Amino acid sequence: MNKTDRMLAIVLELQRKGVVRAEDLASVFETSVRTIYRDIQALSEAGVPVVGATGQGYSLVKGYFLPPVSFTAEEAVTLLIGTDFVEQRFDTQYGNQASAAGRKIEAVLPEDVKENTARLRQSILLLNTSKDKLQGQEKEYMEQIRRAILEQRKISFGYTKGRQEADGSHRSVRTASPYGLVLNRGAWTLVAWCWLRQEIRHFRLSRMSGLTVLGDRFEVPADFDLHEYQPEDDRHVRVCILVQPEIAGKAAESGNFYLEAVEDRADGRLMTFRVRQPEDLLQWVLGWGAGAVVLEPEALRRLVREEAARMLERY
Repeated sequence: MNKTDRMLAIVLELQRKGVVRAEDLASVFETSVRTIYRDIQALSEAGVPVVGATGQGYSLVKGYFLPPVSFTAEEAVTLLIGTDFVEQRFDTQYGNQASAAGRKIEAVLPEDVKENTARLRQSILLLNTSKDKLQGQEKEYMEQIRRAILEQRKISFGYTKGRQEADGSHRSVRTASPYGLVLNRGAWTLVAWCWLRQEIRHFRLSRMSGLTVLGDRFEVPADFDLHEYQPEDDRHVRVCILVQPEIAGKAAESGNFYLEAVEDRADGRLMTFRVRQPEDLLQWVLGWGAGAVVLEPEALRRLVREEAARMLERY
């Protein structure tokens, strides 16, 4: 990045964050603090009202804004692809806002940049499969959860799990304080404090039912940061499955959440998983028929045999 581009970027960073230390600017732009000092001096001499406060950092005088920023074709395409992604993967309200933002971006582009942007955009396609796309109820739940997060209100919902509860049921009713939403492998998950379990839990929107935003309020803990949050890994069961060569590629590309390692062998492809319990992979194994053979643990091999026997009785 040359000096002119860096100085513009510094102003944008100050405009975006309010107050920024020279050390942080140096880290962002991968340069020295001394260079940042010189850039700030140059900006001041050029008439940009940058003020510095000892121990706090630099900021722009209140009320100062840059004129509209111009985009290159590549920058415009990046932004428009982002709006396409939001339209496809978020709820209706955010989808509509993304569409409107995309139209505004296109409207302010110079004609030559607009033509190049259109050409580049036509060469990139976001395929959206049904499993990746928010369905009707999930869209509604996402809007409700976003509102609950913004207003810091608790929510209540029914939740269906793969594992049984203590009473033998797969369904329970939860009250939760929603902290944030995470898109992981095409599925939206809520990170929330669960009042039933008295700890942070993860809830897939696709498994929720009867969601209601409550009147009770909550406060997010001061030390909680969704972007820094690392859930405890409780997947302690190792599973090894040998997949036959003819389906090895499809199995590896299936995007299974529990997959850890893949090794090609003369007799097929060895796939290693880590799960919470053997049942977590039962349906995945059965989906490949005789093409997938469980090597370990024995508990999963037994489950496959028992399920195969029940299937045989029905045919």
